[in-house]
Amino acid sequence: MKGDVATTSILVTGGTGTLGRPVAQRLRGAGAGVTVLSRHRRETADGIRYSAGDLSTGEGIEAAVRGAEVVVHCAGSSKGDEQKTRTLVSAAKDARHIVVISVVGANRIPQASAIDRALSGYFGMKPATERVVERSGIGWTTLRATQFHDLILMVARALARLPVIPAPTGSRFQPVDATEVAERMAGLALGEPSGLVPDLAGPKIYTV
Repeated sequence: MKGDVATTSILVTGGTGTLGRPVAQRLRGAGAGVTVLSRHRRETADGIRYSAGDLSTGEGIEAAVRGAEVVVHCAGSSKGDEQKTRTLVSAAKDARHIVVISVVGANRIPQASAIDRALSGYFGMKPATERVVERSGIGWTTLRATQFHDLILMVARALARLPVIPAPTGSRFQPVDATEVAERMAGLALGEPSGLVPDLAGPKIYTV
């Protein structure tokens, strides 16, 4: 990468979540200066600075990205993700590299009906988010990963509460550990913009 890691300023969105937290920790461990975008004010902890901001409204985003050489975009939602990402890249126009997480196969998940969007709206947002980053004018890297083990467990627990559990035949899952994805994201953030990099998936395929 350009320059010394110790002088690199990196902003991590979603830095308090399942993926963003270990990404921020690994970047700090590598010696980078790390700021996490948080919805609420927090004190600096373990060498990581927090900056309050809201991607939905744009409040605080300009201040959060100021001086950031690299932006690692781990935040995501099933509604408004495209516009939130647009707000981020607009504010981060002086950054040299933005790294974004996406989902393997998101571009193939149906989004035609209201039911489709209700069940898989988060995944449906990802292709649009990718395009925003690609067209931002900033050097970019996109990593597509499969679902985390944490998500599969959460879904299984929710289904277990139902009187009848739907089991769509032919469905396959290849979950990956979130810490593996965090390690890869941190490495990409400390490297040069690489465009769309190889997908990351777990070693085992499960069927329904």
